[in-house]
Amino acid sequence: MSAVLTLATPDHFDRLDALVAAFHVEEGITLSAEARANGIKPLLEGIPHGAAYLIGPPRAPIGYIIVTFGWSVEFGGMDGFIDEIYIRPGVRGRGVASEVLLSLPRALAGGGVKALHLEVGTENTTAQRLYARAGFRLRDGYHLMTRRL
Repeated sequence: MSAVLTLATPDHFDRLDALVAAFHVEEGITLSAEARANGIKPLLEGIPHGAAYLIGPPRAPIGYIIVTFGWSVEFGGMDGFIDEIYIRPGVRGRGVASEVLLSLPRALAGGGVKALHLEVGTENTTAQRLYARAGFRLRDGYHLMTRRL
């Protein structure tokens, strides 16, 4: 199974939207189709705040990863946040996510990204192990906090 990444473009919207919808169902994320499209389309149109990548063959992707970008004084420049990563259930356990989580950070570092963050459920020990194998670490004394606007 290949973890080839393709930067998603507007032509990929339908395939990416279907994958995002599947991930949201799996995670219990309630979002209207319109709101989901509003979150996806600007990424495909080249906004500087993030990028969406299809995993696997672009005609029949097996997953996706979305990275958003910010700025961190603490980390000395641009940082990234893995907003979502999803691999179809039928192809999980074959090392695809591991390959993505090892190769994409190297590419992002080459583009000037200084740190890459993600969030993981406290009960999701499978994902925690995956992320730890890819070099992600919990930050002692920190918790991600969110305020919806």
